[in-house]
Amino acid sequence: MSHGLPAAGEKALYTEGYKKYVLLALTGVYIFNFIDRQILVILQESIKAELELSDTQLGLLTGLAFAIFYVTVGLPIARLADRSSRKNIIAVSLTIWSGMTALSGLAGNFVQLLLARIGVGIGEAGGSPPAHSMISDYFPKEKRATAIAVYSMGIYIGILLGYLFGGWLDEYLGWRLALMLMGVPGIVYAVLFFFTVQEPPRGYAEQRVGEDQTLPTMREVLDILVAKQSFKFIALGAGFTAFVQYGVGNWTPSFMVRTHGMQGGELGTWLALSVGLGGAIGVWIGGYYGDKYGQLDPKWYLLIPVITLSLSIPSTLIFLLAENKYVCLMAMAFSKICWTTYLSPCIAMAHGMVGLRMRALASAILFLVLNIVGLGLGPLFFGALSDLLAPTYEGQSLMYALTVSIGVITIAIFLFWKASLLIKDDL
Repeated sequence: MSHGLPAAGEKALYTEGYKKYVLLALTGVYIFNFIDRQILVILQESIKAELELSDTQLGLLTGLAFAIFYVTVGLPIARLADRSSRKNIIAVSLTIWSGMTALSGLAGNFVQLLLARIGVGIGEAGGSPPAHSMISDYFPKEKRATAIAVYSMGIYIGILLGYLFGGWLDEYLGWRLALMLMGVPGIVYAVLFFFTVQEPPRGYAEQRVGEDQTLPTMREVLDILVAKQSFKFIALGAGFTAFVQYGVGNWTPSFMVRTHGMQGGELGTWLALSVGLGGAIGVWIGGYYGDKYGQLDPKWYLLIPVITLSLSIPSTLIFLLAENKYVCLMAMAFSKICWTTYLSPCIAMAHGMVGLRMRALASAILFLVLNIVGLGLGPLFFGALSDLLAPTYEGQSLMYALTVSIGVITIAIFLFWKASLLIKDDL
């Protein structure tokens, strides 16, 4: 790697190769983030059987309990990231959440597993906002959504690996060893990240190093974002999309077990391909085409999610109603592509509305809404609704609960469309 201070005659502080390395290193962190966040989803039927849990308790473990601590701790960590070394925060956070994932395998009851998941949420709070801020300093605004899309593909590579290895490890070694074996590698990666990634000067990509050095208060950043009418619709649109994405996504393994009889390694392999690969494609589409058409008119950053979410409605119905399990999984893959195009454009637009030392906090505020509404309430809502419908629909209660997602998708479409009408003035 070639990086450091520029030699005589050079303009760039970092080579293009090193910037790509940093982006890939950050993406690697995000892969571990989602391996450790989502592995519980593929293991939840085994955990439910051993610990005798309800669907509501599973929804708490995979959603609300994680999300509350993730977003509340995320705000002060993002504030710290806007004033100090983002690289160091990421390395320490990765160590914490990976260690807590490994410890989850020792849980003997619901409360112990709940506390371990809270620990994972606290650790992961220091991941994305500092990373988003670093990316915005390494890459200029015309390439920013694409760079964030590459980083965000880590979500679905992580889900792919978590489902793939988690399913097979669960089948042959059990859920406890699966958690332990998936948690430890993240600690090793944190050391590698710490010693090979540099903290970029703030404003570097925009040639604004030294500008805008005053650190605003959290309230000032919030006031700036709230004053932007489009941000409200963007945040809520992201929240409702994530409600479907996490809600349906977290219950997909259980749905496939209960409705189609799939198990262990086979289920993990198919979900790795349909959910993991589909999500990675979708997030890349949102970033790449957002940058491509957003240069002509910024409303396209938000119209792309409008179009893709509309396309997801028929495929989601096929996923829920198809009798053939492979047709069901292919429909889920297409829905995942459509549900994930929103993320990179939303982050890029939020960063475009604020100053250099506000970006990590802007991401944290966006993620607060996204994760409370989406990750916090989505899995819990569908789990509780499944329990509520169980006396009437028995083994089909989860399927009927998940059909509510169609209405939520429609709300998200409207919110992104409204944001597209306002974004040009707010930028």
